[in-house]
Amino acid sequence: MAEQVLIQFRADRQLKQEVSEIYESLGMDLPTAFRMFMARSKMVKGLPFEATLPDNIITRGEAKKAFYDLRKQAANVPEMSLEEINAEIAAVRAERKR
Repeated sequence: MAEQVLIQFRADRQLKQEVSEIYESLGMDLPTAFRMFMARSKMVKGLPFEATLPDNIITRGEAKKAFYDLRKQAANVPEMSLEEINAEIAAVRAERKR
């Protein structure tokens, strides 16, 4: 077995707890998960997941404006009864079967 080394780093306490719970639900502890991360990084010779920036970066203000614009649009949509909703769903399903 290769010589073992200690790796230490700092992380946000809440993040560590949440991630630890995820790995525990998968049946492993945090050190095992990190060893898997490093082994996979070695195998793919890079990060073991895609790490790219999105094409369109929007600001918080732009996102907030888009949200409120959508809310205004939704306010003009007429109310539908449950029966009307179910009838519309049934019509779409019937159309798909054809």
